[in-house]
Amino acid sequence: MTTKNYWHDPQILQWTQYLLDSYAFLVKQELISRSGTTFEQANNLFNSQFVVASHGLQDDPVLNYGNQTALSLWEMDWQDFTRTPSRLTAEPVNREERARMLKQAQTQGYISDYRGVRISSTGKRFLVEQATIWNIQKPNGSVVGQGATFSTWKFL
Repeated sequence: MTTKNYWHDPQILQWTQYLLDSYAFLVKQELISRSGTTFEQANNLFNSQFVVASHGLQDDPVLNYGNQTALSLWEMDWQDFTRTPSRLTAEPVNREERARMLKQAQTQGYISDYRGVRISSTGKRFLVEQATIWNIQKPNGSVVGQGATFSTWKFL
């Protein structure tokens, strides 16, 4: 896996702020401590021990952010992760349920306590528990994606 810090990119630094601001606005709590600079916050999020991942709003949304824990769990580097359609993080049998959950989060703004089976790039299956899925918004309120975070999973 590559060691390049893609999260240093100005667009990713901005996306990190959208992730953090939207989470705080919708869930009414901070995802991480918001002390320090934008760069320090992005570093803290990328190196968190819990998973954070997101995708845009394309017809077939592609992952556009994954912190190091997400990259490790899905067994991908940044480049592969951010080229992956997010539906491929679930096995075909679980995709309909995943789509329903994403639609519910889109309608409500966020959902919490989600659980579902996901699959890594090498075929390792794992159960995600107590996940929060939320809409990612720009400061003007326009929705630009969806994020997910969880700290509980077990391999099946």
